[in-house]
Amino acid sequence: MTSETTDVLAAEVLRRCRETGARLALVEACTGGLVCARLTDVPGASAVVERGFIPYSNESKVEQLGVPLELLQAHGSVSAEAVEALARAALERSRADWAVAETGIAGPAGGTPQKPVGLAFIAVLRRGGRVTVERHVFAGDRSGVRRAIADRALTLLLERLGAES
Repeated sequence: MTSETTDVLAAEVLRRCRETGARLALVEACTGGLVCARLTDVPGASAVVERGFIPYSNESKVEQLGVPLELLQAHGSVSAEAVEALARAALERSRADWAVAETGIAGPAGGTPQKPVGLAFIAVLRRGGRVTVERHVFAGDRSGVRRAIADRALTLLLERLGAES
């Protein structure tokens, strides 16, 4: 997807959230704020984006969001368990209605055969609702992987917003 596509996605997320009065909390453990940047590039984002967290290190996941260190040690910071914990923690530490969390390995280094470069987990959670967690392996360089994660996170949120409106 291009950045133009992402901008369209971001504008649609904001439109749907404004219609229902929904607020968002973002946890970007791989993209470093790319999703929030895309959203806040659109005028009026402050009515929707409640807050964002960028817990890049395991220490910050524990200190900022209260994710149990034992969970990270048992499953790794790039795992379905970790991304769900990040989404739940974002709602616990915010006034948002929805949380979007992502974690992954953007590369070019850091991958293993079990967890290759491009691996990402994305979670979307509505307060009081069910969590959706997806696993993807995106191709491309570091920038391309990060953009693909941001695009899929926005798309997954749109899907959930449409299903629960």
